[in-house]
Amino acid sequence: MHAKPTILCIDDEALGLQIRKIVLERAGYQVLTALDGMSGLAVFAHDRIDAVVLDYAMPGMNGSEVARAMRNSKPQVPILLHSAYVSLPEEALRLVDVYVTKGDGPEILLSKLKDLVMGRLPEEEGGAA
Repeated sequence: MHAKPTILCIDDEALGLQIRKIVLERAGYQVLTALDGMSGLAVFAHDRIDAVVLDYAMPGMNGSEVARAMRNSKPQVPILLHSAYVSLPEEALRLVDVYVTKGDGPEILLSKLKDLVMGRLPEEEGGAA
């Protein structure tokens, strides 16, 4: 067992990805990043990942395609879909463990991510933040 959980963040927006990396590192996570789905899948295949923070709208592969590939190779790794879109296709939501909009802010992201890493089911939470 390693001390810091490893989070893989995949987002084609470089600035947002760097900010998220800093926020997560300050919260005690080790963070690996990728700017597209294919790069993210390569990291996912070769590194021990405790959870994934995944953007939906990316060139090449969207979040559904990336999540589907991850589920096929390591179904036990929790995936948090983090998108600017308020409504996403049902398939995308079925493939991930929890969905957080980018407008929700870092507190919500950190809270949901902590729940995933600790193994709590997001459906058991109630109410607004």
